[in-house]
Amino acid sequence: MTKTISKTKRRTTKAAKIEPLLDRFRTESHREHHLLASHEGSAMYTLEDLKTNRDAQITVASITFFLLAFPLYFGFAAGNADGSLGGGVADYQVNGEITYVELASGSEYIDDGGSWSQIFNTDAINNAEDLNIVGVRISMSYNEDETANGLGCIASGGNPEPDTISGTVSHLEFTGTADGQNNGGSGTHEAMVIWYNESMVGTVVSGLSMGEIEAQIDSKGAGLGDHSASINVVAQEGGSPGCAHNDGGENVDYVVELMVLDYTIAPYIDASDI
Repeated sequence: MTKTISKTKRRTTKAAKIEPLLDRFRTESHREHHLLASHEGSAMYTLEDLKTNRDAQITVASITFFLLAFPLYFGFAAGNADGSLGGGVADYQVNGEITYVELASGSEYIDDGGSWSQIFNTDAINNAEDLNIVGVRISMSYNEDETANGLGCIASGGNPEPDTISGTVSHLEFTGTADGQNNGGSGTHEAMVIWYNESMVGTVVSGLSMGEIEAQIDSKGAGLGDHSASINVVAQEGGSPGCAHNDGGENVDYVVELMVLDYTIAPYIDASDI
Protein backbone atom coordinates (compact mmCIF):
# COMPACT_ATOMS: atom_id res chain seq x y z
CA MET A 1 0.00 0.00 0.00
CA THR A 2 1.43 3.30 -0.98
CA LYS A 3 0.82 6.65 0.24
CA THR A 4 -1.64 8.54 -1.99
CA ILE A 5 -2.53 12.13 -2.29
CA SER A 6 -6.18 12.34 -3.28
CA LYS A 7 -6.72 12.29 -7.02
CA THR A 8 -9.92 14.21 -6.38
CA LYS A 9 -7.95 16.72 -4.41
CA ARG A 10 -5.40 17.16 -7.18
CA ARG A 11 -8.06 17.56 -9.87
CA THR A 12 -10.00 20.12 -7.79
CA THR A 13 -6.93 22.14 -6.88
CA LYS A 14 -5.50 22.15 -10.39
CA ALA A 15 -8.86 23.14 -11.86
CA ALA A 16 -8.94 26.15 -9.58
CA LYS A 17 -5.37 27.02 -10.47
CA ILE A 18 -5.75 27.01 -14.26
CA GLU A 19 -9.21 28.64 -14.49
CA PRO A 20 -7.71 32.18 -14.88
CA LEU A 21 -5.41 30.81 -17.57
CA LEU A 22 -8.34 29.26 -19.43
CA ASP A 23 -10.07 32.64 -19.48
CA ARG A 24 -7.03 34.13 -21.21
CA PHE A 25 -6.97 31.26 -23.70
CA ARG A 26 -10.67 31.74 -24.51
CA THR A 27 -10.03 35.46 -25.12
CA GLU A 28 -7.14 34.75 -27.48
CA SER A 29 -9.09 32.04 -29.32
CA HIS A 30 -12.05 34.40 -29.75
CA ARG A 31 -9.72 37.03 -31.16
CA GLU A 32 -8.27 34.65 -33.71
CA HIS A 33 -11.78 33.57 -34.76
CA HIS A 34 -12.58 37.19 -35.63
CA LEU A 35 -9.36 37.50 -37.63
CA LEU A 36 -10.38 34.52 -39.72
CA ALA A 37 -13.91 35.77 -40.22
CA SER A 38 -12.72 39.22 -41.27
CA HIS A 39 -10.93 37.96 -44.38
CA GLU A 40 -13.37 38.63 -47.26
CA GLY A 41 -16.33 37.53 -45.08
CA SER A 42 -15.04 33.94 -44.93
CA ALA A 43 -13.56 31.85 -42.14
CA MET A 44 -11.47 29.85 -44.59
CA TYR A 45 -8.29 30.65 -46.54
CA THR A 46 -7.48 28.98 -49.83
CA LEU A 47 -4.09 27.51 -50.63
CA GLU A 48 -3.53 30.41 -53.02
CA ASP A 49 -4.20 32.88 -50.19
CA LEU A 50 -1.55 31.23 -48.08
CA LYS A 51 0.94 31.51 -50.94
CA THR A 52 0.33 35.14 -51.85
CA ASN A 53 -1.61 36.95 -49.11
CA ARG A 54 0.68 38.24 -46.38
CA ASP A 55 -2.22 38.90 -43.97
CA ALA A 56 -3.39 35.32 -44.42
CA GLN A 57 0.11 34.02 -43.73
CA ILE A 58 0.42 36.09 -40.53
CA THR A 59 -3.04 35.07 -39.31
CA VAL A 60 -2.48 31.35 -39.88
CA ALA A 61 0.96 31.54 -38.26
CA SER A 62 -0.54 33.26 -35.22
CA ILE A 63 -3.27 30.63 -34.88
CA THR A 64 -0.72 27.84 -35.16
CA PHE A 65 1.41 29.46 -32.47
CA PHE A 66 -1.51 29.73 -30.03
CA LEU A 67 -2.66 26.17 -30.67
CA LEU A 68 0.81 24.85 -29.89
CA ALA A 69 1.93 27.24 -27.17
CA PHE A 70 -1.13 27.51 -24.93
CA PRO A 71 -1.49 23.80 -24.02
CA LEU A 72 2.20 23.75 -23.05
CA TYR A 73 1.77 26.96 -21.08
CA PHE A 74 -1.26 25.64 -19.21
CA GLY A 75 0.56 22.45 -18.25
CA PHE A 76 3.58 24.36 -16.99
CA ALA A 77 1.54 26.94 -15.09
CA ALA A 78 -0.72 24.38 -13.44
CA GLY A 79 2.26 22.35 -12.29
CA ASN A 80 4.07 25.33 -10.80
CA ALA A 81 1.27 27.54 -9.50
CA ASP A 82 1.06 27.95 -5.73
CA GLY A 83 -1.86 27.15 -3.47
CA SER A 84 -3.17 30.71 -3.61
CA LEU A 85 -5.33 29.79 -6.61
CA GLY A 86 -7.18 26.88 -4.94
CA GLY A 87 -7.64 24.67 -1.90
CA GLY A 88 -8.44 27.61 0.35
CA VAL A 89 -10.60 27.68 3.46
CA ALA A 90 -13.89 25.93 2.71
CA ASP A 91 -15.96 22.86 3.56
CA TYR A 92 -14.22 19.58 2.65
CA GLN A 93 -15.30 15.94 2.75
CA VAL A 94 -12.46 13.86 4.18
CA ASN A 95 -12.51 10.09 3.66
CA GLY A 96 -9.89 7.50 4.49
CA GLU A 97 -9.11 3.87 5.15
CA ILE A 98 -6.58 2.24 7.46
CA THR A 99 -4.67 -0.80 6.23
CA TYR A 100 -2.05 -2.79 8.13
CA VAL A 101 1.46 -3.72 7.02
CA GLU A 102 3.21 -6.42 9.05
CA LEU A 103 6.48 -5.23 10.54
CA ALA A 104 7.31 -8.33 12.63
CA SER A 105 5.75 -11.43 14.21
CA GLY A 106 6.82 -14.21 16.54
CA SER A 107 6.19 -16.18 19.73
CA GLU A 108 7.80 -15.64 23.11
CA TYR A 109 7.60 -17.41 26.46
CA ILE A 110 7.58 -14.73 29.15
CA ASP A 111 8.17 -15.61 32.79
CA ASP A 112 5.86 -14.42 35.55
CA GLY A 113 6.89 -10.87 36.38
CA GLY A 114 9.13 -10.74 33.31
CA SER A 115 8.98 -8.89 30.04
CA TRP A 116 10.05 -9.11 26.40
CA SER A 117 10.89 -6.11 24.21
CA GLN A 118 12.20 -5.51 20.72
CA ILE A 119 12.86 -2.60 18.36
CA PHE A 120 11.78 -2.84 14.72
CA ASN A 121 12.68 -0.44 11.92
CA THR A 122 10.69 0.45 8.82
CA ASP A 123 13.78 -0.31 6.71
CA ALA A 124 12.44 -3.87 6.77
CA ILE A 125 9.47 -2.73 4.61
CA ASN A 126 9.89 -2.21 0.87
CA ASN A 127 9.09 1.35 -0.19
CA ALA A 128 8.15 2.34 3.34
CA GLU A 129 8.91 5.96 2.47
CA ASP A 130 5.89 5.91 0.13
CA LEU A 131 3.48 4.93 2.92
CA ASN A 132 1.48 7.35 5.02
CA ILE A 133 2.33 5.60 8.31
CA VAL A 134 0.10 7.06 11.02
CA GLY A 135 0.32 4.47 13.81
CA VAL A 136 1.58 1.11 15.03
CA ARG A 137 -0.14 -1.74 16.85
CA ILE A 138 0.75 -5.06 18.47
CA SER A 139 -1.77 -7.91 18.49
CA MET A 140 -1.29 -10.65 21.11
CA SER A 141 -2.81 -14.08 21.68
CA TYR A 142 -2.14 -16.49 24.57
CA ASN A 143 -3.46 -19.54 26.42
CA GLU A 144 -3.39 -20.75 30.04
CA ASP A 145 -0.56 -23.17 30.90
CA GLU A 146 -1.21 -23.41 34.65
CA THR A 147 -0.45 -26.92 35.97
CA ALA A 148 -1.97 -28.80 38.96
CA ASN A 149 -0.21 -31.11 41.43
CA GLY A 150 -1.36 -33.04 44.53
CA LEU A 151 -3.69 -35.84 45.65
CA GLY A 152 -6.50 -33.37 46.12
CA CYS A 153 -6.57 -32.73 42.38
CA ILE A 154 -8.38 -36.08 41.89
CA ALA A 155 -11.45 -34.85 43.71
CA SER A 156 -11.28 -31.19 42.81
CA GLY A 157 -8.56 -29.54 40.87
CA GLY A 158 -9.79 -26.03 41.49
CA ASN A 159 -9.89 -23.29 38.93
CA PRO A 160 -6.91 -21.51 37.40
CA GLU A 161 -6.49 -17.82 38.12
CA PRO A 162 -6.41 -15.37 35.19
CA ASP A 163 -3.05 -13.98 34.14
CA THR A 164 -2.54 -10.41 33.00
CA ILE A 165 -0.65 -9.75 29.76
CA SER A 166 0.32 -6.15 28.97
CA GLY A 167 1.37 -4.92 25.52
CA THR A 168 3.06 -1.62 24.68
CA VAL A 169 4.07 0.00 21.39
CA SER A 170 6.02 3.23 20.96
CA HIS A 171 7.30 5.50 18.21
CA LEU A 172 9.11 8.77 18.87
CA GLU A 173 7.17 10.40 21.78
CA PHE A 174 4.00 8.39 21.11
CA THR A 175 3.15 5.38 23.32
CA GLY A 176 0.14 3.09 23.61
CA THR A 177 -0.50 0.37 26.23
CA ALA A 178 -3.31 -2.11 26.80
CA ASP A 179 -3.88 -5.10 29.14
CA GLY A 180 -5.61 -8.42 28.53
CA GLN A 181 -6.34 -11.59 30.51
CA ASN A 182 -6.68 -15.24 29.63
CA ASN A 183 -9.40 -15.80 32.27
CA GLY A 184 -8.41 -19.43 32.75
CA GLY A 185 -8.40 -20.15 29.02
CA SER A 186 -7.30 -18.34 25.88
CA GLY A 187 -7.21 -14.62 25.33
CA THR A 188 -6.39 -11.96 22.75
CA HIS A 189 -6.00 -8.21 22.76
CA GLU A 190 -4.09 -5.44 21.04
CA ALA A 191 -2.34 -2.21 21.92
CA MET A 192 -1.84 0.67 19.51
CA VAL A 193 -0.78 4.28 19.19
CA ILE A 194 -1.55 6.80 16.44
CA TRP A 195 -0.17 10.21 15.48
CA TYR A 196 -2.85 11.65 13.17
CA ASN A 197 -6.19 13.37 13.75
CA GLU A 198 -8.56 10.45 13.23
CA SER A 199 -11.58 12.61 14.10
CA MET A 200 -11.31 14.30 10.70
CA VAL A 201 -11.68 11.11 8.67
CA GLY A 202 -15.21 10.31 7.51
CA THR A 203 -16.52 13.82 8.25
CA VAL A 204 -17.03 17.21 6.63
CA VAL A 205 -14.33 19.58 7.89
CA SER A 206 -15.09 23.31 7.86
CA GLY A 207 -12.97 26.40 8.38
CA LEU A 208 -9.67 24.90 7.17
CA SER A 209 -7.80 24.80 3.87
CA MET A 210 -6.86 21.58 2.09
CA GLY A 211 -3.27 22.04 3.22
CA GLU A 212 -4.26 22.48 6.85
CA ILE A 213 -6.37 19.33 6.76
CA GLU A 214 -3.61 17.35 5.09
CA ALA A 215 -1.16 18.47 7.76
CA GLN A 216 -3.29 16.70 10.38
CA ILE A 217 -3.81 13.37 8.57
CA ASP A 218 -0.60 12.94 6.58
CA SER A 219 2.47 11.95 8.57
CA LYS A 220 4.88 13.42 5.98
CA GLY A 221 7.38 10.66 6.76
CA ALA A 222 7.08 10.95 10.54
CA GLY A 223 6.14 7.26 10.74
CA LEU A 224 9.51 6.10 9.43
CA GLY A 225 12.25 4.79 11.71
CA ASP A 226 12.27 2.72 14.89
CA HIS A 227 9.13 1.26 16.48
CA SER A 228 9.42 -0.53 19.81
CA ALA A 229 7.16 -3.26 21.18
CA SER A 230 7.10 -4.91 24.60
CA ILE A 231 5.03 -7.52 26.45
CA ASN A 232 4.79 -8.07 30.23
CA VAL A 233 3.25 -11.03 32.07
CA VAL A 234 1.89 -11.22 35.62
CA ALA A 235 0.77 -14.80 36.36
CA GLN A 236 -1.61 -15.90 39.10
CA GLU A 237 -1.93 -19.41 40.56
CA GLY A 238 -5.32 -20.94 41.30
CA GLY A 239 -5.99 -24.39 42.79
CA SER A 240 -7.76 -25.84 45.81
CA PRO A 241 -6.82 -27.49 49.15
CA GLY A 242 -4.58 -30.45 48.38
CA CYS A 243 -4.25 -29.39 44.73
CA ALA A 244 -1.56 -26.78 44.24
CA HIS A 245 -1.27 -24.94 40.95
CA ASN A 246 1.90 -23.69 39.37
CA ASP A 247 2.05 -20.90 36.80
CA GLY A 248 5.50 -19.70 35.83
CA GLY A 249 4.48 -17.51 32.92
CA GLU A 250 2.78 -17.52 29.53
CA ASN A 251 3.62 -18.13 25.91
CA VAL A 252 2.50 -15.12 23.87
CA ASP A 253 2.16 -14.94 20.07
CA TYR A 254 2.46 -11.42 18.68
CA VAL A 255 2.19 -9.47 15.43
CA VAL A 256 3.52 -5.91 15.10
CA GLU A 257 1.92 -3.90 12.30
CA LEU A 258 2.22 -0.42 10.83
CA MET A 259 -1.04 1.48 10.40
CA VAL A 260 -1.22 3.11 6.95
CA LEU A 261 -3.85 5.72 6.05
CA ASP A 262 -5.00 6.29 2.48
CA TYR A 263 -7.21 9.36 2.24
CA THR A 264 -9.08 11.74 -0.06
CA ILE A 265 -9.98 15.39 0.46
CA ALA A 266 -12.68 16.88 -1.79
CA PRO A 267 -14.79 20.05 -1.73
CA TYR A 268 -18.08 19.33 0.01
CA ILE A 269 -21.26 20.03 -1.95
CA ASP A 270 -24.50 20.02 0.02
CA ALA A 271 -26.98 18.21 -2.25
CA SER A 272 -29.90 19.80 -0.42
CA ASP A 273 -28.92 23.17 -1.93
CA ILE A 274 -29.15 21.85 -5.48
